[in-house]
Amino acid sequence: MGKGQKLYLKAKSIIAGGNMLLSKRPEMFLPDQWPSYFSKTKGSKVWDLEGREYIDTLMMPGTNILGYNHPEVDEAVMKIIKDGNMSTLNAPEEVELAAQLINLHPWAEMVRFARSGGEANAIAIRIARAASGKDNVAFCGYHGWHDWYLASNLANSNGLDGHLLPGLNPSGVPRNLKGSVHPFEYNDFDTLESLITSKNIGVIKMEVFRNKEPENNFLEKVRKLATDKNIVLVFDECTSGFRKSFGGLHKIYGVEPDMAMFGKALGNGYAVTAVIGRKEMMKAAESTFISSTFWTERIGSAAGIATLKVMEREKSWESITKTGEIITKQWKELAKEFDLSITTTGLAALTGFSFQGSNSLAYKTFITQEMLKAGYLAATAFYTSTSHTREIVSGYFAALKPIFAIIKECEEGRDIMSLLEGPIAHNGFKRLN
Repeated sequence: MGKGQKLYLKAKSIIAGGNMLLSKRPEMFLPDQWPSYFSKTKGSKVWDLEGREYIDTLMMPGTNILGYNHPEVDEAVMKIIKDGNMSTLNAPEEVELAAQLINLHPWAEMVRFARSGGEANAIAIRIARAASGKDNVAFCGYHGWHDWYLASNLANSNGLDGHLLPGLNPSGVPRNLKGSVHPFEYNDFDTLESLITSKNIGVIKMEVFRNKEPENNFLEKVRKLATDKNIVLVFDECTSGFRKSFGGLHKIYGVEPDMAMFGKALGNGYAVTAVIGRKEMMKAAESTFISSTFWTERIGSAAGIATLKVMEREKSWESITKTGEIITKQWKELAKEFDLSITTTGLAALTGFSFQGSNSLAYKTFITQEMLKAGYLAATAFYTSTSHTREIVSGYFAALKPIFAIIKECEEGRDIMSLLEGPIAHNGFKRLN
């Protein structure tokens, strides 16, 4: 057992849940074997506590479009550290960043900042409810951990299974929130329309795209429905923002919401998220209390400004999309070579694949196990960054090919369980032992 695994054992005894983010739990990758903690990063590389170097193809949870430790972004942050991060007075950088986001999205006129995606989603829901004068929300997609969202599982224990993770018990969520939020599936306009008719919906909250392209003018119909019924339409772009365009993914589809949120990639690893919107909606923030100490620090805003500058100059959204398209194409070719059935999903820059059949999770665990031996943090997803060069992608597939060959043998009768050196990875929310 290495230093990382030993430290995680200690963490589970003194940190509730083991760590701060479910998707970074070692159990989600390679239980009992995952390095768990890092000592330093650079570009697409990560070093563990014992100094072992890995190529990171996961880049969890998608915050570093420009790679780790980008020099220009870090320089802007170091200047803030030198000059001071907090004071009684406000940070001028937040005004500059707000102006830049509005310039990128001319339909928007006002901004609020936070430091995490969950906070941004909660802020947006509070403002949207205040603006609409109605409590009930129709939603599609993943929107964080706050009470307003998990309340979906009060009415139906599997209400979030297709949006977040299976197995979530809304323990601690007030029962009186039951019936306040209602899920609908992406591209299922009929269900959304029925919810609007029957549930007195004031807010539609959705991701523009996660795993499916819009069909039959879905986004346009949602926009028209919201307009016709005086409903506030909110696009959650915390994940999709800046991946395929310079700004929100909705710009690609030509559909403008009333409010949108950005996070993850906005600060290239530094904590900053934004809620932008039309003035008539955003002014509702002044009628309700929304305030937090560390939303006023300077590092996040300074990092956001520097990140936008580099993105615009390098057209990062184009390069990460192209890299993701190459990776997705090569996954398909590799599966075809070995006559394996896989499904690919997600934006090109956040691409992923999955095997079909009962052994899919065991295969994923095996890939992670063997790729780790080859020097890669990898599973069945690849979050691309500008630091993922063609050479890195080529090396990744050279390591992956013989693993696919073994999986083919398992499809023909070899026991995959005999090849695993530890437990199978988790695929949903589970309480830690």
